[in-house]
Amino acid sequence: MLKCKNVVWSHDIESQASLKPDLSHYVLHLEGEEVLIDLMMQSNSDVVDKWIGMGKKEQPKHLIQFLEKVKSSPGFRGVHEFDHAKIPSLDTEEPPNCWALPIVTLTSIAIALPDIDFHLIEELIRSVYEGFMYIKLVEENLDSRNDLVYIRKAAELVWVEVDLCYKWLDVDLRKAATEGQNPKGVLEGLSEKAKERFIEFRKKDPNACLKGSPSTWPPNMLAANCMYRVCQTLLQSSDSRVFENSKSMFDRLSTMIADITGACLTNLDKVISMRCHHGTIEERAAGVRSAILLLGKTESVLHILRSQSLPSSAPDQLEKIDHWRSHSKEVDNLSCSSSSPSNCSPTSQSSSDLYLTVD
Repeated sequence: MLKCKNVVWSHDIESQASLKPDLSHYVLHLEGEEVLIDLMMQSNSDVVDKWIGMGKKEQPKHLIQFLEKVKSSPGFRGVHEFDHAKIPSLDTEEPPNCWALPIVTLTSIAIALPDIDFHLIEELIRSVYEGFMYIKLVEENLDSRNDLVYIRKAAELVWVEVDLCYKWLDVDLRKAATEGQNPKGVLEGLSEKAKERFIEFRKKDPNACLKGSPSTWPPNMLAANCMYRVCQTLLQSSDSRVFENSKSMFDRLSTMIADITGACLTNLDKVISMRCHHGTIEERAAGVRSAILLLGKTESVLHILRSQSLPSSAPDQLEKIDHWRSHSKEVDNLSCSSSSPSNCSPTSQSSSDLYLTVD
């Protein structure tokens, strides 16, 4: 039996091998009328099947194929690999991350790599486009205090340019591919462009970084800072052989993007459950229908992600990317401290420390 919060799946061998959600929790009944639940559920089974069927017809086929990459990257390692604490921020403080911004930043870098078959770039963009819709859904529902609203806006700002024009903050990414000559040159060039953009934006608004917390910086400054940090992390953490081969770097970036996307979408179960409990009775009826439709759309996505181990059994600690990263690091440190230093193998270290060789 596979449980998804308040959505429970069971397998009826006698009837047929079909998955049906148990919506008995959402049937409104008075005390003493519990016996009517099964009858009411039976009368609605056709409706449930209809909405699930409608959702299945709209499954994100590019995203599903793309997420197969997480099977070769146990533990969603890309969540840790894209940014390292040893990389300094472009200002005195470091803003938090949202799920979407590193994804669109890594996608921008992948587009800028030289000698990559354009078909691969188009396929990556289609996959990220389909994933971005569900990532946005997760972040809008789980960022209840709107702590990351400016960072999410930065991701949307970047993505519109990348998707429509192959540009990042007006930087032509395909032109950068010809100027960079090799992956290392591209990373160095984008890192420098990001630093220049950040300085330009700060000159236009000298108090932008002083008005509040870094999470409220203008979106273009947040995007520039993220690009700088990601490029610097990749420059200092990549094997020298990767810099010689654009396809190897493209594959590595694609896997990191898939890891971050997959880690974010492990929260879809919670979003589906929340939709069933939202608002008034009238709104809840519509919410249950949209939840069932969403369940149908993401059935294959959830099947792929449930095959992966998670860093925590506490869902609330995995809702935001920074929570995911910090919790995993705490678990790694605890497992390391519980044994002698000589017995602390590299596999028990934080993934973000495995790929960085900085003195």
